[in-house]
Amino acid sequence: MLRFYLTIDTELSADHFSRFGRAGLEANLASSIWGRTAKGDFGIGHTMDVLERHGMRGVFFVDPLPALVWGTDVIKRIVHPIVDRGHDVQLHAHTEWLAFSQRSPVGGRTGRNIGDFSLSDQRVILSLARDFLVAAGAPEPVAFRAGNYGANDDTLRALATIGISHDSSLTPGIARSDCAINLSADVIDPIEHCGVVEVPISAIEQRGGRRRHAQLTALSAREILAAVDHAASRGAQQFTLVSHSFELMCRQRRVLNCIVARRFEAMCRGLAARDHVRSGTYAAHPPCAVAAGARPTLLRGGVVQTALRNLEQAASNLMFGEWRPSPMASGRRRPGDSGRRKVALASRQS
Repeated sequence: MLRFYLTIDTELSADHFSRFGRAGLEANLASSIWGRTAKGDFGIGHTMDVLERHGMRGVFFVDPLPALVWGTDVIKRIVHPIVDRGHDVQLHAHTEWLAFSQRSPVGGRTGRNIGDFSLSDQRVILSLARDFLVAAGAPEPVAFRAGNYGANDDTLRALATIGISHDSSLTPGIARSDCAINLSADVIDPIEHCGVVEVPISAIEQRGGRRRHAQLTALSAREILAAVDHAASRGAQQFTLVSHSFELMCRQRRVLNCIVARRFEAMCRGLAARDHVRSGTYAAHPPCAVAAGARPTLLRGGVVQTALRNLEQAASNLMFGEWRPSPMASGRRRPGDSGRRKVALASRQS
């Protein structure tokens, strides 16, 4: 049985805060978490609706560091709906928020990635983030993913010292990732490393040896399902796919990207129809490290599947990549966020 982990990085936007400050909280929540549009909400609530309709559960990696500027009440508003509906909450952290905090937990030191800090500073930051998350109503987390995937080996050592047993920041499918964990790109199954179980984000291999990571905006539903079947056929125990709380939105987070939304539905429908696949959570089914053996292989993407995905991505970029209000709409600039680095990168790749 293969466990499919749909992991949703659930985060407020530090870019939005830098532009609109504390007064922009509700707009930040609307665009980053609720996915609010004129036609309804397509954020975490919609994600849970689709998952539940297909008998699945999600792993929501929630970033609690915005509590440094807004307090834990805003994190409660994010955590409670997830926990109340029986989904998994684990720890995420974007250290960009330290730059906005009036009370720095690490002597005013800042950095874009958790891996930019010393081991002792990382231990302090991760302990604080965990405490914020638990204070907001989440169970004690057992897993972590670094913001921007920007972890290093010291991150794993710090996680081990504070009792977090799993990390999922390794990105063997992204050639120029911020991840600095000292593991080979050939590692595609969970592995013991620096005191924790490292769970790589899944990927496929393309022509020329290039790879493409398993993210909702990076692969078509056909490719995801084929990669899951391939992983199951070689005896893999898990498949990890990345999404975000705002992944179904256009890049400006103002309207639904119906192409990605249909992809999400098709993927969940296909997974639910597979007897050899079950939805996994870290709370109930934490991935186990795999003993070293023969080098595992990735699914090699087919020419037809790649071409179809490229067409789909081109249509998505054309229709939703640089969405602007119609000429009939108000010309005023609406609160939004252009900082979707991970999602925008994935949607532009081909």
